[in-house]
Amino acid sequence: MTFRKCNTFVTIVVVAFIYMLFVGLVTIYKYFISVNVVKTAYVFIHTGSSFEDVVRILRDEKVLKDEQLFITGAKHADYTTIRSGKYRLVKGMRNRELIRVLASGQQVPVNLTIAGNIRSVEKLASIISRQIEADSAVLSSAFNGRRTIEKLGFTADNVLSLFIPNTYEVYWNISADGVMKRMKREYDRFWNEKRMGKLKDTGLSREEVIVMASIVNEETSKTDEMPKIAGVYMNRVNKKMKLDADPTLKFAMGDFTLKRILDIHKEINSPYNTYKNTDLPPGPICVPSIAAIDAVLGYEKHDYYYFCAKADFSGYHAFSKTLAQHNQYANDYHNALNKLKIYR
Repeated sequence: MTFRKCNTFVTIVVVAFIYMLFVGLVTIYKYFISVNVVKTAYVFIHTGSSFEDVVRILRDEKVLKDEQLFITGAKHADYTTIRSGKYRLVKGMRNRELIRVLASGQQVPVNLTIAGNIRSVEKLASIISRQIEADSAVLSSAFNGRRTIEKLGFTADNVLSLFIPNTYEVYWNISADGVMKRMKREYDRFWNEKRMGKLKDTGLSREEVIVMASIVNEETSKTDEMPKIAGVYMNRVNKKMKLDADPTLKFAMGDFTLKRILDIHKEINSPYNTYKNTDLPPGPICVPSIAAIDAVLGYEKHDYYYFCAKADFSGYHAFSKTLAQHNQYANDYHNALNKLKIYR
């Protein structure tokens, strides 16, 4: 080969190399470095989703500048394992970063809020299902699962005790079993040294405190009155008296709309009928507020054994040391109901 031919060959090779390098750099820029997210948005990728599902979700949310760019870039990056979750995509995000966030499962947490006064496992499951991926049927099944419940130290009757009202950070794709385990950790954290110290003074177990708190929670919405009502129930428990708590009858009958408790209601055959049974009910009648739980732990020490809603409908109660005095207050309240033609 002559020098000229050799030089020409080298030139061709160099030019080809430069061209290939240029094409490679352009490809890298196009598929990985160029911006491909046009707006900030949250996207939810369900468990079991395929890559095609991910593309559809991004399309529906209108977040991509170039859908094909994402598809090709994902193939180059070998994005094949789809991780479910809630993801925050930021306007101006490059294609490479978008793929990395999704492929690595770098999801953002959600706030799971459990409110007080939830009266059934089914209602609780429904409320939680609106905040995470798991549906209410799956959650309800887990909350009613005897093996899981007993493993955590609860029963089907008192499982509502496990759920302390608060707002918790969790991942959107947390499983039903994961919810149970997380709630158990929060339950144990709630019962700190200070509360455990007060617990000893009550002579009750943690679960019994929550049962009583659920009754207190249903008796009044006035936080400042809760320790006083708790004191009445503690006095009755210590004297081995029946609680005679109207909310437990409403729970037993499944009707919390009742304004009046009649003698016929007190005949219902149920472990929640505290007009018949001396013991505390086997489980809480609702998820009590933290205020109600702390009211039982710090119950007011007094000599009252009875209380009745005040006839002024203020929401507060009249407290009595004797049954005779209580009956007078109850009569005043019933007369006030009669004037308003409230008979049930």
